[in-house]
Amino acid sequence: MRLLFLSAFLLIGSSARAQSGGAAPADSSRSPQAVPVARPADRPSFIPLAGAFYSPETRLGIALFVTPVFRWGADTATRKSTTRLLGYYTQEKQWSIQLEHSLFTPGERYAIVGNWRFYDYPIFYYGVGDDTRQADEGLVQYRLITISQRVLRRLGPAALPTGGRRLFVGPQYVLTSLWDIDAAQAPKLLERPARELRPTTISGAGPVLLLDTRDRLTFPAAGAYAELSATFTGLGGDYSFARYLVDARRYIGLDHGRGRHVLAVQAVGQFHAGEVPFRELAPLGGISLLRGYYEGRYRGRQLLAAQAEYRFPVWRRFGAVVFGGMGDVGYTLADFDNPRPAGGAGVRFTFNRKERLNVRADYGVGAGGSGGFYFSIGEAF
Repeated sequence: MRLLFLSAFLLIGSSARAQSGGAAPADSSRSPQAVPVARPADRPSFIPLAGAFYSPETRLGIALFVTPVFRWGADTATRKSTTRLLGYYTQEKQWSIQLEHSLFTPGERYAIVGNWRFYDYPIFYYGVGDDTRQADEGLVQYRLITISQRVLRRLGPAALPTGGRRLFVGPQYVLTSLWDIDAAQAPKLLERPARELRPTTISGAGPVLLLDTRDRLTFPAAGAYAELSATFTGLGGDYSFARYLVDARRYIGLDHGRGRHVLAVQAVGQFHAGEVPFRELAPLGGISLLRGYYEGRYRGRQLLAAQAEYRFPVWRRFGAVVFGGMGDVGYTLADFDNPRPAGGAGVRFTFNRKERLNVRADYGVGAGGSGGFYFSIGEAF
């Protein structure tokens, strides 16, 4: 199993100061009438990281991260916003630029969440279903732009509620543009309808309902995240289908509120109706869901997966995790008869102590001898 392995990252700067503010963490138990004022130590952090990576598809590559973390406004009950800008380039002249952001306006009246990406990057394609063979592995090259943008409004009073309970609702928009598709080395993809090998645009929108009680985004140590969303494509694109997503997570502190020993659990369901091209099918595996399988090693119209992770300190800035999970894909829910297990372990290095922002290196193992290294910024979920 050949997975992208970021082999080394070098910290080239941290906690660059842009303005004054307070370092107090969000305290969801405050009274709604109390509006705490930030202290002078609460300053935005800008964390540039640079390094090299290697994979059989790309050979040697270089990458650059920039990860600003900041609070919008002076109320320390408002959780900090996070952004991430990533760019990389490889010896095979492949490159990508990615921008992710989770922004909270003052008082968390609005949550602005988005993911904008460009790829010129190969993937392996194995076919559709949970019984595809390793021997059917084929390399597909294409160029891809994906945009996912949400603007959510918090329901309830203007003041942040007690207990950290935040319920958001609002619209989302998604856009996918796929072109320059080369499937000459992927015989299984050549079996798909011919229109899927032509330039394709997917455009859709739909509602999002989100309950979020996490204490922070970078390293949740308490609280929950529960999302229900739907996307209906056909807004000027080439395909018309519906996608429904359920994503539930729970974070349990095991050390009496110190936030160092954490049990994190997640359950995910993704369901489709209509004509779905290969790139939009639900993929199992990857850097976040069921590490141990190549992302898209199994694809299907429907997906169910669950995973758990125990996070604990080791020494000073170093920590570790152990994780495990199981998932399956199928054409219908009745096809979920061959669940795929995965598990592994990893190490963490906290390069930004104030924000609890970690570099993670994981090794995951799946069924049938699959496995691989994963190197990234932030937790898997």
